[in-house]
Amino acid sequence: MTITLQPQIQATLKVQMKPTFTDEQLVVQLSESNKRAFEEIYDRYWYKLYCISFHQTGSKEEAEELVHDLFESLWKRRLESKITHLSSYLVIALKYLVVNHIKSQITWRKYQEYVLLNKMHEISTTEENIEFNDLSEAIDKAMKKLPEKTSRVFQLSRFENQSVKNIAKELHISEKAVEYHITKSLKVLKDNLWIYQTDN
Repeated sequence: MTITLQPQIQATLKVQMKPTFTDEQLVVQLSESNKRAFEEIYDRYWYKLYCISFHQTGSKEEAEELVHDLFESLWKRRLESKITHLSSYLVIALKYLVVNHIKSQITWRKYQEYVLLNKMHEISTTEENIEFNDLSEAIDKAMKKLPEKTSRVFQLSRFENQSVKNIAKELHISEKAVEYHITKSLKVLKDNLWIYQTDN
């Protein structure tokens, strides 16, 4: 059964009403596949979980996606999950999702960074000066397609060799947000510089 969630911040706009059921009652009804109980859990906890996810990732889109994945998993595993404290269960489950997501993003970023920088080194250490100049120009053009903050983060990281910690401090953003901007810039560069990549 597919549950279509609407990741909106509507929970904060709703009139504050006394909960119809306690968390414990909702958990029991969820285990009985009660969709209305699931929807109430979603309305009750979506915004709290979104804030936690956004604080960790620094990205609205990624935060919404992770919370969506959490609730989708909650529904799919409703018959097997052993939940004693709903709020703690959701927060802990979300943190596991966030950690795994960040690890995968860092791994992907480091690989893309290796491919891109290795290609630049490969060209610059040969006599292919024309191709190197073309590549440099292509990089400049690609950088202009990035949002201002993403471009600045990438410049500080790659061209000024600043650490993630120092960049976060200088730009007054979280270290997770710095990682996100670097990942985003590498994806744009990869998409725009594919012509320079060799087939190995």
